[in-house]
Amino acid sequence: MKATWEKTENSRGVLTVEVDEAQVAAALDKAFKKVVRNVTVPGFRKGRVPRPIFEARFGVEVLYQDAADILLQETYPQAVEQTGIEPVAPPEIDIEQIGKGKPFIYKATVVVKPDVKLGEYKGLEIPVKSFAVTDADVEARLKELQEKNATLEAVEDGAAENGDVVTLDFEGFLNGEPFEGGKAEKYVVELGSGTLVAGFEEQVVGMKPGEEKEITVTFPDDYHNADLAGKTATFKVKLHEVKRKNLPALDDEFAKDVSEFETLEELKADLRKKLEEEARRNEEQYKRDTVVEKAAENAEVEIPDVMIEREIDNLVRDFDFQLRLMGLTLDRYLAMSRLTREALREQFRENAAKRVRAYLVLEAIAKAENIAVTDEDIEKEIAAIAERYAQPVEQVKKVYEDPHRREALKDELRIRKTIDFLVANSRAVA
Repeated sequence: MKATWEKTENSRGVLTVEVDEAQVAAALDKAFKKVVRNVTVPGFRKGRVPRPIFEARFGVEVLYQDAADILLQETYPQAVEQTGIEPVAPPEIDIEQIGKGKPFIYKATVVVKPDVKLGEYKGLEIPVKSFAVTDADVEARLKELQEKNATLEAVEDGAAENGDVVTLDFEGFLNGEPFEGGKAEKYVVELGSGTLVAGFEEQVVGMKPGEEKEITVTFPDDYHNADLAGKTATFKVKLHEVKRKNLPALDDEFAKDVSEFETLEELKADLRKKLEEEARRNEEQYKRDTVVEKAAENAEVEIPDVMIEREIDNLVRDFDFQLRLMGLTLDRYLAMSRLTREALREQFRENAAKRVRAYLVLEAIAKAENIAVTDEDIEKEIAAIAERYAQPVEQVKKVYEDPHRREALKDELRIRKTIDFLVANSRAVA
């Protein structure tokens, strides 16, 4: 087999493959054995027609399509490996010649990974950013814990206040007509949480249990439902119940109730420690995100559309998974948001392009700096995965015996090591 590669554009080219007559003959034999199983000729049992009689009756040409499929399946991967190209999408095949006793010749138009022209990636500047934990941060986290452990007490006579949890019915109208999705019964919301459209919760403040009221709100111009965006609606609201939070006192008893600590000061010290650990992680992530973004900005690369579309597929799939964790389906979300799948994909396009660009640039840096992943690196990561998910190491090892999974893990580690390299060779600037 002969294979030649001719690049026609930055990420596109033509792979020309010529397969010798012997391999063509073998493929025709395989095609005949496949086709003859369903052939009946008078005087022969089904599937037992001799080859010469088959070709005399039907012509050898009826085998060409199956033989071509067999040859493409066998030779395309070999041609890719032989020429060293990296396709990122299925090829467009143009068969130029196929025939008994002749070489099989075809051209494959292929989209490959684009060339990356690296810019500056060493000595990248990271603006100094404070991640120090303050007393106010500790108090805020303690306040969250207090809110989480609050009890709710019904308010019989008083009016609803900001921070109260209320139960209400409402129905929305545009120009006097009810609109889809604007009605709810026994809806529970914390006033001031910003759950409902801006201006709604503020107008419920002051209402008493059993009271009915009409309120008016204007939907923002960028509201997810295009039919409502920028429009003013009137809601008929009935307040059923008001519950007010009863916050526990912040004292040693509170510390004992919500933690293993005996005193409030010990609880605060633990919260500070956790906040400082969180701050260290956030600072590290900030540095990593900054160097990746700068390295990507400094590089030149033309990204094939197919790579962006594939990354959008990944983002949509991840989004669908997150929705399912919340008890929603993607179709239900689209219906609620009045979005088409195409519109949702467009929302992901910019992020997808950035992710693909960053990956290609990091891959190019790894190659330029000879950053490699060793078997020891893989073993350490497998051990870390096992510990993270509380699984036996040997069980996790079996998962990564699959060549594709192992290669994906290796690729992930190479990118991670490359980012480590960029951070190590960066410098902080005020």
